[in-house]
Amino acid sequence: MGLFDRLRGNDNPRVAFIGIDGVPFSMLDEHRDEFPNFAALADEGSAGAIDSIVPPESSACWPSLTTGVNPGETGVYGFQDREVGSYDTYVPMGRDVQATRLWDRVAEEGLDATVMNVPVTFPPQRNVQRMVSGFLSPGIDKGARPDELRDYLDSIGYKIDVNAKLGHKDDKSEFIEDAHETLDRRFEAFEHYIQQDDWDLFFGVFMTTDRVNHFLFEDYERGGENEEAFMDFYRKVDEYVGRIRSMLPDDVTLVVASDHGFTTLDYEVHFNAWLEQEGWLSYRTDDHSELGDISDDTVAYSLIPGRFYLNLEGREPRGTVPQDEYESTRAELKAALETLEGPDGEKVCARVVEKEEAFRGDHDDIAPDLVAIPNNGFDLKAGFKGHDDVFGTGPRNGMHSFDNATLYVDDADATIGEADLFDIAPTILDLMEIEYSRADFDGASLV
Repeated sequence: MGLFDRLRGNDNPRVAFIGIDGVPFSMLDEHRDEFPNFAALADEGSAGAIDSIVPPESSACWPSLTTGVNPGETGVYGFQDREVGSYDTYVPMGRDVQATRLWDRVAEEGLDATVMNVPVTFPPQRNVQRMVSGFLSPGIDKGARPDELRDYLDSIGYKIDVNAKLGHKDDKSEFIEDAHETLDRRFEAFEHYIQQDDWDLFFGVFMTTDRVNHFLFEDYERGGENEEAFMDFYRKVDEYVGRIRSMLPDDVTLVVASDHGFTTLDYEVHFNAWLEQEGWLSYRTDDHSELGDISDDTVAYSLIPGRFYLNLEGREPRGTVPQDEYESTRAELKAALETLEGPDGEKVCARVVEKEEAFRGDHDDIAPDLVAIPNNGFDLKAGFKGHDDVFGTGPRNGMHSFDNATLYVDDADATIGEADLFDIAPTILDLMEIEYSRADFDGASLV
């Protein structure tokens, strides 16, 4: 909101939201000397660890964070969802989000929103001031509007995402260099549009933090060779957040948050391989690669991360589990998951959540019957190409966690306490003095 807007009487308080995807609060809070800007934000405002959602996967988390409702309302449960009444699967995009986004509420009030690099927002919406889509966007050419935004981003070498394949190499130097370049260009764009001062809501996400965590988090937690590179990257994140805070006008409240926490990954758990070994799942042919390849006598199958579906009669096209055996079959699978142990003797699952506990809403027809929340160290996979072993390792050494997500609010009166991801949307609306119904959200305002 620039001077012209204020003269028109458009004097709503404003919010700048900065997302730091996958950053655990404890990591920032335990290194206050290393990250003085986060420390100052905590000391002068409010800060704390919050819970994520079930499941804590970015494709599901960001729709929930930006709408304040669970996947049963957003209709997005993960990176891959299945079609209703079909074994076909799809990758959810922005148009698949069925709930009202924060910036839609802002636009309905006649206010302006600049939205930059939020995952699951492709294609960019036309009802907001400007938007560049984030994770899953094919690129700036199709992912940014209006033309002025696209042309500016192209001129500075803006990148939607880091090249994650570089992280698969044993030598992480190229990956780290690319991560810094992506972060630098992201900040340059954020700075440019924040200083335009023509918005009421600025909503931007640093996604590169999640990428760095996936490939370097064990180095941080266990003193690996890339520990200093990890810390150096986060010193820059801290610097950029501090610079953003310092450039904001007095009528803007800064909110910084992550969508989930992070921890070290010890084992990948290939759950469809486990289901096959335990007799829950079989395939029609030896050459299988997708959900539609399961056989007619399959009882259960899995989609990432840790989502389990019964092959239910009347719901799945070739369902074999009778409706009257649904509860008993689900209970049997839940018990098996709760007792599953890894190679180290540790239980794989911290808890197993039934769909009725996690999901509610008008779009719960593709909700998983069970969701496994793993203990730290077990990353839950679910490919259909088949694996010789249930437990394995891959190029990543960091994984998402349900707890220990991050929230900072530059308002000393905010009460974070036992907050979770659903509380962020109503908090932002309260900070902007935009009215809403409490029934619209699964969370509640923290101010």
